[in-house]
Amino acid sequence: MEWLQFVLAPQMINGLSIGVAVVLMALGLTIIFGLLDVINMAHGEFYAMGAYLAVVLLGLGLSFWAALALAPLIMAVLGYLTERGLVQRVFHSRDRHTLTLLLTFGLAVVLEDLLKIVFGANPVRMESPITGATEMVGLFFPNYRLFVMLFGGALIAAVWLLVFRTSLGAVVRAAAFDRQMSASLGVPVARVYAATFAFGAALAATAGVLLAPIYSVFPTMGRDFVLIAFSVVIIGGMGSIKGAVLAGLLLTQVQSLSSLVISPVWSDPLLFGIMVLVLMWRPQGLFGKLGHA
Repeated sequence: MEWLQFVLAPQMINGLSIGVAVVLMALGLTIIFGLLDVINMAHGEFYAMGAYLAVVLLGLGLSFWAALALAPLIMAVLGYLTERGLVQRVFHSRDRHTLTLLLTFGLAVVLEDLLKIVFGANPVRMESPITGATEMVGLFFPNYRLFVMLFGGALIAAVWLLVFRTSLGAVVRAAAFDRQMSASLGVPVARVYAATFAFGAALAATAGVLLAPIYSVFPTMGRDFVLIAFSVVIIGGMGSIKGAVLAGLLLTQVQSLSSLVISPVWSDPLLFGIMVLVLMWRPQGLFGKLGHA
């Protein structure tokens, strides 16, 4: 019982709280790929910028809750401008996949260096807005991690409802399935693309704000985290929302619980090994693309 209470349960809670944030990042990646067919290599930097925006807003005297609302909105605007100003310039090229990948990779390098120049290389620690722990069935759960799970879970459910249960989501899925037909029916495809890219950036920024009180904020924080998010997207299926959610929660639990029996340095190789096995068994991932869901 003591091992369950003080070892296993905290690891599972840690895995769930990190898993929710990973799913939010992976949702942004998979929605952008499912609609635009663009692999956004700068998505990790959007995550880091969300965390740094929270640090700046807190420094201006705002509360964490205001930062949680404003940082994703600011990143949505920046994401919209990025898509319209950069991605669209190479989107219709014959070598679109290569050019957009190289473009977003270069953007990731520039953004990471800008964060180093503006904020320095030293980590910044953010205080948790919710302290203490809650006892349930004899187990203690940190209150902030419970909030991350509940808030993130509600946001994931809202994204699913938006995509699959609203007319706006129907427009997005139609543009993902057949952009020419959607355009001929009057759908402003270019604006839908830009808004979707902005929405993905906002989800990444939300994950950054939520995890900032758990981890330190530093310029390269998005580099490693986005690798996990890409693994989730690949395993779940490029462009699949359901796949991103299930794979994200599963992989972070595997990563968290495996650290009880093996060194944490092997957690990432373990995830990548799972990804390789899934690709060998099912190259398209576990589920289909957004436009075909």
